[in-house]
Amino acid sequence: MRRVTGETTTRARWHTLGTTVELLVTDGRALAEMCALVKRELDAIDRACSRFREDSELRRVNAGAGRAVAVDPLLIDAVEVALRAAELTGGEVDPTLGVALELAGYDRDWGLLEQTGNEPSSRASSAWCVRARVRADWRAIELSRARSTIRLPAGVKLDLGATAKAWAADRACRAVHEAAGCGVLVSLGGDIATAGPSPARGWWIRVTDDHRSGPDAPGQTISIAAGGLATSSTAVRRWRHEGSVMHHIIDPSTGLPAATVWRTASVAAIDCTDANIAATAALVRGERAPEWLGALGLPSRLVSRDGHVFRIGSWPPESAERPPRAADRPSLPRTHSAKRPLDAPTQIQAPPIRTAA
Repeated sequence: MRRVTGETTTRARWHTLGTTVELLVTDGRALAEMCALVKRELDAIDRACSRFREDSELRRVNAGAGRAVAVDPLLIDAVEVALRAAELTGGEVDPTLGVALELAGYDRDWGLLEQTGNEPSSRASSAWCVRARVRADWRAIELSRARSTIRLPAGVKLDLGATAKAWAADRACRAVHEAAGCGVLVSLGGDIATAGPSPARGWWIRVTDDHRSGPDAPGQTISIAAGGLATSSTAVRRWRHEGSVMHHIIDPSTGLPAATVWRTASVAAIDCTDANIAATAALVRGERAPEWLGALGLPSRLVSRDGHVFRIGSWPPESAERPPRAADRPSLPRTHSAKRPLDAPTQIQAPPIRTAA
């Protein structure tokens, strides 16, 4: 049993699909069954959406570009989420970047890449810019729910990495809440979804540069009463390819890894999917991100390359009070970002994301 915001909760943690999964519930009497439910949800989405599994539905769709491919309805759901992300962001979160990611060297599972340090450069090398620049308009993707088919333009490959993990967190969280009726938090690699009643003072969440960091890493402690919290980062998931340092946030306008104005962007929204859409778009938008996030009314925290923190909307300020001692801290799920912890977290209220202007 773990203590979170003064209430007894139960927590499980495990590793799967190249990331860390954390499940927190306010009633742990059926924890084993709830963990099994989360694992089934994640496995189903991996079989549908993985770019690296030989047997995935997405691999078949990418291999069959140019013709209609029959798929499971779950993949149609996932692609609809990705197309909504493109619409909401004016195409800055684009699912048709599979070829650009492959050209950047992200052509295999993350654990097999030649990974490099966390310090971001201003931009990856532009030597392969011309090769990566050709891409399709995401509006050209054809979905038929009646026939359960997807048709991609010839030469196009989908990558659902910008939305599928956060969507999986939302789905798994809702499934556990519907089965158990209690308060639930699911964190997938630091992307956080909640459902049901939260603890009295909300879910405490440690925001750090890397969700794998320990509790003493620089960061900020906040709480959310409901909704989702997500972070996109150019500082952690980095690798070397053809002599250049790459990261996985591709700017659709160039086909290159986005220029590193922000090392991390953390956003709270009505659910984890919307939070992740906004956080990813913020990294692509660069200097235009604060105004955009402010107009949407989404509480956000941007960390610049040199570590300066910019708070937007109702994101709480960093506390000048004494940080809590390690022995006083609850066991917290973690997302990405930076700086000093709060002595007590401030609750965030998050509205839904709206369509981009």
